[in-house]
Amino acid sequence: MNESEPLYKLVSSTLLRTLMERTGTGAPISLRELARRAGIARSSLHALLHEMQEAVPASEAHGIAQTIGVDLLILFAPVGRTVELDHPLAVAVPA
Repeated sequence: MNESEPLYKLVSSTLLRTLMERTGTGAPISLRELARRAGIARSSLHALLHEMQEAVPASEAHGIAQTIGVDLLILFAPVGRTVELDHPLAVAVPA
């Protein structure tokens, strides 16, 4: 991850789970397959789904949204002046 890369906060882990059950193609996707296709660590995706991590770098957020087939802002909000992290240290954990 690039230190200057912006973070995106997951809007809802429940929404992510729901969208994984029926992606833009109509087919479900597993956690393992979503992580592989999005190019992120499976542990990071697991942490998002179980609310142990609330944000990921922009590139990972884009990868998740693109793989599922939804607009980025359906699942994520950019962290910044209007969206803050609940736990500033609870960010992406390197794989």
